Amino acid sequence: MFRLQGSKVLAVDMTGDAVKAKNGSMVAYDGEMAFKKLSGGGEGLRGMVTRRLTGEQMTVMEVKGHGTCWFADRATEINLVTLRGDRLYVEAGNLLATDAALRTGTTFTGLRGASQGNGLFTTTVEGHGQAAIVSDGPAVVLRVSPQYPLIVDPGAYVAHQGDVRQSFQSGVTFRTLLGEGGGEAFQIRFEGDGLVYVQPSERNTIAGDL
Repeated sequence: MFRLQGSKVLAVDMTGDAVKAKNGSMVAYDGEMAFKKLSGGGEGLRGMVTRRLTGEQMTVMEVKGHGTCWFADRATEINLVTLRGDRLYVEAGNLLATDAALRTGTTFTGLRGASQGNGLFTTTVEGHGQAAIVSDGPAVVLRVSPQYPLIVDPGAYVAHQGDVRQSFQSGVTFRTLLGEGGGEAFQIRFEGDGLVYVQPSERNTIAGDL
């Protein structure tokens, strides 16, 4: 159902089924389609209230019908993720589209949200189906294994999946090592067995002020 045309356009072929996508991300479609705006982006009232309180706001639309829709978001790179009953954790701004059958919600992430200024929650996607996430530049998928924990700059983090635990540590920042200063006050440490998606360009954060 999901396929890439180039690296920056997502094509979704539909035969009466539906897809949820970031509002305003559709660039073209053919066939017969119906559109509906969905509030919040999380499941139920809790997800909507959580996003308002924490700034993790995301406006979502549902597209249903027969034909093909094409989606894009500010010429960012698109990455396809297949879920087989597991859960994907992704920054709200990096989630482009999901199969309508996938459940979306929010989860508490603690200091990482505070260090980024993006609230204390992040978006979850779970079930069986495909999701499309965007990154500023081609995303790199890094493996986390029990023998090799992974340390990630909060500004470069996009998403993660698998049996992975995350914690937060402060100390010498990546930019401090380069002599630039003003870098992230926290780093994200991942342990366990899974995948972490990072982008080659940092989003703006307020971590250096904490």
